[in-house]
Order: sequence, then structure tokens, then C-alpha cells
Amino acid sequence: MQCGSECNGEGVDNRTTGLRLPRLAQHTISASAPWAFSGGPACHCSAPQKDADLRLSLSGTKMAKVSGLRRIMKDVALTMAGSHDGQWIDLTIGNPAPIPEVSKMWQAVMADALAKDFDVASCRYGQSRGHDSLLSAIARYFNNKYDWHLTNDNIVVAAGCQMLSFAAATLFTGPLANGMRRIVLPIEPDYTGYHNLSLHDDCITGISPRLRTRGDRHFDYELDIKALEGERAIGMLMLSNPANPTGRSLTREELECIVRLAESRGFPVLIDHAYGLPFPQVTTPQTSPIWHPNVINCFSVSKAGIPGERIGFAVGRPAYIDAIASFVSNSILHAPQLAQMALKRALDGGELDRLSKMIINPYYLKKQQFAENLLLKTLPQSLPWRIHSGRGGMFCWLWIDHPQFDDEEFYDRLRQRKAFIMPGRHFFVNRLHVGEHCKRCLRISLSADEKILSAGIARIAKTLEEIATWARSERTVP
Repeated sequence: MQCGSECNGEGVDNRTTGLRLPRLAQHTISASAPWAFSGGPACHCSAPQKDADLRLSLSGTKMAKVSGLRRIMKDVALTMAGSHDGQWIDLTIGNPAPIPEVSKMWQAVMADALAKDFDVASCRYGQSRGHDSLLSAIARYFNNKYDWHLTNDNIVVAAGCQMLSFAAATLFTGPLANGMRRIVLPIEPDYTGYHNLSLHDDCITGISPRLRTRGDRHFDYELDIKALEGERAIGMLMLSNPANPTGRSLTREELECIVRLAESRGFPVLIDHAYGLPFPQVTTPQTSPIWHPNVINCFSVSKAGIPGERIGFAVGRPAYIDAIASFVSNSILHAPQLAQMALKRALDGGELDRLSKMIINPYYLKKQQFAENLLLKTLPQSLPWRIHSGRGGMFCWLWIDHPQFDDEEFYDRLRQRKAFIMPGRHFFVNRLHVGEHCKRCLRISLSADEKILSAGIARIAKTLEEIATWARSERTVP
């Protein structure tokens, strides 16, 4: 792919249709309830209580809003918590799979840190940038692996990549005297957690992808570099690589185009490697992390097995890192320190590298192949559905290119079969520009064991067959 050139491939289908499956029996819900779905009520969450004395600021009002995705997650959590028959299947979750070898390693390094470093780590405040011993371990690790020549000044530790992304979004984007500097997602769909990072309205946008079909049942998204170059109000580019939800990895040419654009206009690029290299290798990326003065590389051990410890770190030039470190100091003081000491041991001892390459990557590659084979075998052949191409990953991303398919209506129907998936629209910022495509996608989590995953896919297949049957009956009506 050449920078600025047109990519071959199919454009996104922007056709609209008034056809829909017959509505499910509606629950008794007020249509004006702020938590009701436009496509039929799927959540049974309690309506938010209004407090006459609660006076939120403009930014407070924005941050206190309950997103569509959060409504779904609350629905799933409440339903699963209230279920005691074991019949509900949750294929929405983003937790990493419980892999025994990985859990055993983290238990060992945490136990050693607890035994030897509890006083200095847990009984004292620490530096906002991170504990010196972990900063030094990170610098050694990346210098040895990628020859980056880091010092402690190039690194800041925080409570996960979400916190680092929020800090960067607040620091580098927002209103100016002459307009708005926005967070721009270079290629959608991308991690839904980015969508509400900004304290300001109208501060995030995304670039719609190009679509390329492959064979009968696969497709890929491609970066539209010309559309990205045409975006004028960029304060920062932000992306996950490999991407959640698709597992897609930037090619070397795409990465170089993005970095050159950032360099020419003087804005940062935040790249979240939570699924990729050098760890945890949940998905096999096409490109390794790169060092560049305009790039902020973020790394996390959440998908490497300890999401509850909330440990991530950013690597970049000192000017960016100092600003983020100050933000951490002014907001949370510092990241949890006992987990920092455990991570130092995992890096220094080489166990994190070994497990990422030898255990985690093969595990998810096998799971993805299992799920894909099952989908190809089980889903109705009469429907035009496709799987996003990938090599491993925690999710399967499906595109059901049929006018009767609506992701939130499908969520409702699948819920009737006691199973949950994630509607695709919540991974797109520019839904109007993308058109119907964003409503025809869904994400399936692969974290469950094969027995549960098989049962969930069977229920998905039955629900899609319902759509196929309805479509056939519509065609036969004179």
C-alpha cells in the first residue's frame, strides 16, 4: 500500500433498508427511559435515580453518562449474577482465559514480591512515574529486545493502559481558542473504551475502513490513508494494535504512513499493544513496536493474565512521558506497587517472554481456529456472513451482510436463548458515516472453554437460522 494512494477493495455498504424481522414481545418499559434500546429493550437495568441536589459540570455530565455498551455489560452482569441454573452463556467478556501455566507464574512472582518487598511496596507511597526498579527493568528489557536506548525518563507506569489513554487524551486533545483538537481513531472498528475518554463533547472521531472480501466467508478491513490525511483537527491518533475487536494488525506500510503523518503535523500517536508484541502475543501481529519521537507505545499485562492488578506502562520521548507522569501524580498518585515488583520479576527472569511465545500465543491461535471451524460448520450457509481474517486473538468478529440483520435486535433474540454477544455498533464512533455495516457486526469472546463456546455458537447459529428462515418466507410472499 502506498501512502495517500487508493486501496483496492470493496467500499462499505451504505445501503439502508426498512425491512426487519418481526419484533419480539416487548417488555413493559417506558420508551423514554434513558437506558432503553432503540432496537428493542435488551437491558433490564434499573433506571438511574435522579438527585435534585446533583449539579454536574459540563464535563461531569458527559463522564457520568451511561454508554450503550455499559448498559449491555450491566444487563449481562445482573443476569449472570441472578442465574443459578448454569444455562446462561456469556460470550461478551474481555477477560483473558484462565491458563494454568500463566496463573502459576504470576502466583509465584506475586508471592516472592509479597515476601520480600511488602514493606517498601505496600506500606509506603511511591513515585508517580513508577518504582525505580521496575522502570530500570523495563528499560533493560526493551533495550535488549529492540535496541531502543531507553532510560527511566522514557517510561511511566500507571493503573493500566486505559488510565494512560485517558491521561494522553486529556493532555493532547480538547478545545482550543480556534477550534477542537480531536482524538482520531485511524481505522474503525477499534476498542470501545476509547470512545468516552475525552472530557469534552465532539472530541473523538474515527476513520471508516475499506473492506476487502476474501473467499466465501472471510473479509479484512484496510486503512484508508487518504481519508486519514484529510482529517484536519487531529490532536492525537489512538489505536490498538492488534485491534480489539478484530485482531487486525497494522502492516509495516500502514504504520509508516501513520507515523509520517504525525511527524509532519506534530501530533502524537498512542499505540496500545495490549494484545500484541512483545507480550502477551494473544494475537500474532504483522509488525513489532517501533521507536519514534511522535509515538507513545503503551504496554499492559492485563491480557497476559492479571487484569485485576491494573498495571500498564507507556514508553516515549521524555516530553510526552513527563506530562503523563504529572497527570498520574495529580489524579491517582501512582500505580499499585506490589504488582510493579511482580512485573519486574517476570521481565527480569524471562518468564513473561517465554509464556507469551510458548503458551499464550499457541493457546489463542488454537482457540481461534477451533471457533472459526465451528462457525464455518454451524452457521447457516444461506446467509451472507463473513469472519474477519486473523491469526489468533481473544475474539471472533462477524459481519452478517443481510438487510434483516440488526446487531441489537440480534442481541435481544439471542438473549431469549440465554446467550450474550457484543453488538458491533459500539466499536464504531462514526456510525452514520459507516452506515448499515456497523449494525451488521458482532463480537464473540473466545475466553470461555471449548464446551461453553460450542454451546454458545450453536445458539448463535439457531438465532441466525431464524433470520434466514424469515428471509426465505419474505421472498415467497407474492
